[in-house]
Amino acid sequence: MSSSRWIRLIKIKDEPEHVFGESVGRTVRDQWGLPQGRPVDALGLLIIIAKSLPKHKTRPPPPDKYTLALRKALLFFNAQKSGKLPKSNGIPWRGNSGLQDGSGLADVKGGLVGGYHDAGDNTKFHFPMSFAMTMLSWSVIEYEHKYRAIGEYNHIRDLIKWGNDYLLLTFNSSATKINQIHSQKPIQMATSGPDIAGEMAAALAAASIVFRDDSAYSRKLAKGAATVFDFARDGGKRTRYCSGNPHVEPYYNSTGYYDEYMWGAAWLYYATSNNTYLSLATNEGMPRHSKAFYMIPDLSVLTWDNKLPAAMLLLTRLRIFLSPGYPYEEMLQIYHNVTGLTTCSYLQRFNVFNWTRGGLIQLNHGRGQNLQHVANAAFLASLFADYLNATGIEYILGANPMNMSYVVGFGTKFPRHVHHRGSSIPHDNKKYTCKGGWQWANSCNPNPNTITGAMMVGGPDRFDKFQDVRAIYSYTEPAMAGNAGLVAALVSLTGSGRNGVNKNIMFTAVPPMYPASPPPPAPWKP
Repeated sequence: MSSSRWIRLIKIKDEPEHVFGESVGRTVRDQWGLPQGRPVDALGLLIIIAKSLPKHKTRPPPPDKYTLALRKALLFFNAQKSGKLPKSNGIPWRGNSGLQDGSGLADVKGGLVGGYHDAGDNTKFHFPMSFAMTMLSWSVIEYEHKYRAIGEYNHIRDLIKWGNDYLLLTFNSSATKINQIHSQKPIQMATSGPDIAGEMAAALAAASIVFRDDSAYSRKLAKGAATVFDFARDGGKRTRYCSGNPHVEPYYNSTGYYDEYMWGAAWLYYATSNNTYLSLATNEGMPRHSKAFYMIPDLSVLTWDNKLPAAMLLLTRLRIFLSPGYPYEEMLQIYHNVTGLTTCSYLQRFNVFNWTRGGLIQLNHGRGQNLQHVANAAFLASLFADYLNATGIEYILGANPMNMSYVVGFGTKFPRHVHHRGSSIPHDNKKYTCKGGWQWANSCNPNPNTITGAMMVGGPDRFDKFQDVRAIYSYTEPAMAGNAGLVAALVSLTGSGRNGVNKNIMFTAVPPMYPASPPPPAPWKP
């Protein structure tokens, strides 16, 4: 089609077609310095006109509610930071803390400063802290594109680094002991503590994948993970890390450690591509000792204590995307099948768990701290399928009989009397002793400092009722392990960025399962 014929498809009222075409041609020639008398190519004219038009940037769609809730949930971790805080931390009422932690330990250079406070108190529990870091890293590995799309990628990497830098301080280079901080008192473990060491290995290994762009730091994390996992596997010292420990056992009692062996080994395989770890994770002794295939409802719920459903899903990922075959296929197939049954057990129609009338699944069978389990289950379900039954998250964000959000700062109605020391004591530049701070513990006034993004891990009871009372911590206390699952579930649900997981980041260190195709033959020459 000639340029004049193409231009005649556009007509101005009361003006002859050929006049319009000729005038446009003259205008274009004059503006762009084209020689007179030469016809203007139609496609070239279209490009020139397009470049001449003013640029109109399309506004991105407003963030959905999951994105808004996610941004707030991440801020909870800023409020839980311990140590010397950077000015960019963004929580004006949270100052430096724990600067003398571990100062009396001769073999720990610089002490044990850093990490995160666990919940509403000033204690640093390494077991749930490590679990929280693993969950945050897992969410980044799967949904990095979504974090980038909403502008939170650097933020969550900072949170992950803050926690893992601290974990690296807690064991020595030969991993002959692990140091912990409980109630501001350092404790050295004489036994291997395979549960806590296995979880620490998982956290460090997962973080090494997140920071794959920083090769030196990534290697440091992977080396630390391998070192502490060797400590966990020491056959002569195996006992639960909390056994007989009055500072830990009443709060974070570990019921076993074979789930951490599966979990830690799976993450170390992804971080290092060392088949020894994959062989361990798929060894028939792992599910036998951990009762992974017994289909016990409690063991199908992901918690800071039970990693079985997450470990089996993590290994199912390998089967789905890479299909490694013999000798791993048989066990991976069983893990895959059990993962499917576990996910189905979360659906109401199968009657495995009770549900409240308001639509909340009771993964803890009516006991306390249910919302963290609901968030974890939502994350697992979103990874196992391309879709997610988001009922649990909707409930947490306000679709419940109380018509309130259980995430502080999200919506207009949310808990105001959070069981949290830093949030409940006024930020008035006055110093209060530990005893002096108790005057606000039982106060009926709302918290003077809003701990944005904190999820009430206790949440409502089995009758959908919630008491916003600071003294009743079973309702109103937030915790790291719960918020990490919330963050992971929310990023999986947000509509920002493309849908689905990133299939490849997890396998950055894993070589191809099959040999590369041979090069094409040389061209035939007669």
